[in-house]
Amino acid sequence: MHRVAPAIILSVRPHGEHGAIVRALTREDGVQPGYVRGGRSRALRPVLQPGNDIIGEWRARTVEQLAALTIEPGHSRAGLHGEPLAAAGIEWLCALTAAALPEEQPYPVLYDALDAVLTAIESAPSARGWAGALVRYELLLLGQLGFGLDLERCTVTGGVDDLGYVSPKSGAAVSVGAAFGYEARLFPLPVFLREGGVGDWPDIFAAGRITAHFLARDILVGLRHDPMPARARLFDRFKRAVA
Repeated sequence: MHRVAPAIILSVRPHGEHGAIVRALTREDGVQPGYVRGGRSRALRPVLQPGNDIIGEWRARTVEQLAALTIEPGHSRAGLHGEPLAAAGIEWLCALTAAALPEEQPYPVLYDALDAVLTAIESAPSARGWAGALVRYELLLLGQLGFGLDLERCTVTGGVDDLGYVSPKSGAAVSVGAAFGYEARLFPLPVFLREGGVGDWPDIFAAGRITAHFLARDILVGLRHDPMPARARLFDRFKRAVA
């Protein structure tokens, strides 16, 4: 097996005295693991940071063997790891993607979306500029893995107007009229989650409660290494930032 591709580093795990096992997301071949010789060295540590862009070259004698991975540095976001909010955002995005996606399966839409959100974190003047995009990435990931929410029409009436809630059981939208008397059992549906744009903080937190519920229930349940604590740390930082 020989593969050369641009990739986004998702996770880095020490292996042996000097090496590291790196999982990276490629556009055409999905998540690719590889062993980086000297991955814990002073020269490679700044390169092997989650969120960094690289050109990776994977080589293995068989498809079952863990590939040897050599790295050519690409665009670095390592400096963002010194900024608490940005670092927490990158940690969560990369941990979620690494945990949720199976290896060797292409998700080009998610690759492009992850790159876009990381770029937004890098360029936005405040977290409000990218927090909504991060939640929409969570929504997109649910959809790409077959657990998409139906936010286009009311699950009760079939109508497309006045959609104000989401059912925590079905993941479908519910109109304000159909939800009457049951509002406490439903998630409020922020407009930006359906239509895009920049939401205000109350809407971002409301949208985050929706995606967190379905990620925990449908995607991340039963994992040996649960990434949700990284998300909790991120949203705690959001709350402190706007307090």
